[in-house]
Amino acid sequence: MLPLIAQGRPRLTAALFVLAGLWPILFFPTAGGAGALLNDPKGFRNIPWGSPLVNQAELALVQTMDRVKGYEVSKEPPHLGDTTVESVRLFTIDGQFGRVTIHYQGKETHDAVLAYLQSQFGPIDRSPGSMMRGLNQQYNWRGADTEINLTYEAKRERGYLFIESRTLSPRFNDALADTGSSY
Repeated sequence: MLPLIAQGRPRLTAALFVLAGLWPILFFPTAGGAGALLNDPKGFRNIPWGSPLVNQAELALVQTMDRVKGYEVSKEPPHLGDTTVESVRLFTIDGQFGRVTIHYQGKETHDAVLAYLQSQFGPIDRSPGSMMRGLNQQYNWRGADTEINLTYEAKRERGYLFIESRTLSPRFNDALADTGSSY
């Protein structure tokens, strides 16, 4: 019996590797499109990546962690372009601005956010085989300095937008692993 198990082990190992490779495709959001980021903003709202946010008068500190601090615009409702959203939070890592998170709700808001992003940063990839509809949609734009990731959960009508510095974003992941929390 043991020789038969040992003989089947390479096939089992190969099957597990194939399944591990298919796991993200089967169980995670479908990619709606990944495209080159035209007009890389190199920051957000004219604040360059790497800048300190402590001196920005229009921002209020709303979240403090060990290495990460979160700020929100204090004198206006949160918006992206002309669209009102639930929240816009700017994050620093070790005092350097590197990430923006935007949360919103509703299909109409999602359509407006997606249209704004395409008008600013270029069209989404609509090549054959890409998914623009479904329960979870994901859109990505990638530039030399900035990466933009939009995820929309159609069932809950919730949208999550991340705009981040490509050089500083790995440090956020390190800080997340260090603290064991999310932000």
